[in-house]
Amino acid sequence: MPTTRGMVRRTAMVVAACAALGMTVPVGTAAAQSAAIPEVGQRWADAGPYTPEVSIGLVHTMYHPRELGADGEKHPVVVWGNGTGVLPGAYTSLLRHYASHGFIVVAANTPTSNFAITMRSGIDLIADKAADPGSVFFGKVDLDRIGAAGHSQGGSGAINAAIDDRVDTVVAIQPGPLNDVDLIDEPVLYLAGQFDLVVWPAVVRAMYRDADHVPAEYLELRGAGHFGTGVTGGAMRGPSTAWLRYWLMDDANARAEFFGENCGYCSDTRQFSGFDRNALARQIPG
Repeated sequence: MPTTRGMVRRTAMVVAACAALGMTVPVGTAAAQSAAIPEVGQRWADAGPYTPEVSIGLVHTMYHPRELGADGEKHPVVVWGNGTGVLPGAYTSLLRHYASHGFIVVAANTPTSNFAITMRSGIDLIADKAADPGSVFFGKVDLDRIGAAGHSQGGSGAINAAIDDRVDTVVAIQPGPLNDVDLIDEPVLYLAGQFDLVVWPAVVRAMYRDADHVPAEYLELRGAGHFGTGVTGGAMRGPSTAWLRYWLMDDANARAEFFGENCGYCSDTRQFSGFDRNALARQIPG
């Protein structure tokens, strides 16, 4: 029987094949597992329905809903990578925001995330906790739904983390260049800042263009610089949350922002100074 992760990775191929036959298919996987996680409409940048809790460890800091599995739901996982020289506290409001939407965020306590070693060990950490009857995470973690996300050096780390076949999708926020997207087979969201003078939008767009073998989208946030992502997530908070909610929670409202002929973000020139999606992403129905 195919795993949830394998189904996600074959999404684009299935959609393309069905399109050739004049058929349409729903996109999303194992929706029943995340059905109990409440919808939020299109309020991606607003706090979600859960109360965030923070636990600081020696190697990782965890951000998660206080009400874990309150209605029998299992929570997807996001492993997080920091920008150069900073720790998760620099992004605390953003990571608490993700937790408020029902994600378990395992953030690497390292200022050098690029090669994703500590990010990937975060998956081992949460897997161990999910299997421990004495842990608050026991039976409440959806290990078939794991995303990698990060900012700057950590954005590059998120791409590198996806070499691990347990990762299902990537959010690369203003990512540095030391990665090889050709080594991964997960859908990727690239977020750039219009006025980013550290990682120029042209650099991020080049990475996006290289990702032609996976569903990939490029969003350039109007007026955004490089450091506004710190603490609150700035303009990156809303679209990154929507992408994670679609790929890891099957949120149909989030899917409509990125996919389909008239997707919500396609013509949103108020929020974005640039938007693009590759051929595989365009095949995914809205």
